[in-house]
Amino acid sequence: QVRLVESGGGSVQAGGSLRLSCAVSRYTLMNYCMGWFRQAPGKEREGVATMDSVGRTTYADSVKGRFTISKDNAKNTRYLQMNSLSPEDTAMYYCAAGRDLGGGACTTDYWGQGTQVTVSS
Repeated sequence: QVRLVESGGGSVQAGGSLRLSCAVSRYTLMNYCMGWFRQAPGKEREGVATMDSVGRTTYADSVKGRFTISKDNAKNTRYLQMNSLSPEDTAMYYCAAGRDLGGGACTTDYWGQGTQVTVSS
């Protein structure tokens, strides 16, 4: 069974940084497209960043220049480095994995349980 497990969330002051991790239970998923999504209270889930099987990336406009998605195949883990955090980044963050859709976008066939990020002003 495929499992994605997020970690690294927490509380931070505005301007701070956090690095989220998504550990993948199946090695073959490291060659899949994977992405980070977030959902704030009362809002719809939104895409934050994706990385496809060949390393192409996409970012939401709201996080460009502040967030970076990366991977470590040896550790079966994907990361989301988040810098210059603001209260607007407060949300539950989820990683998801699936197939390439082209241009760095992904399907979302598998989901993690989420990790909470809270940014205070």
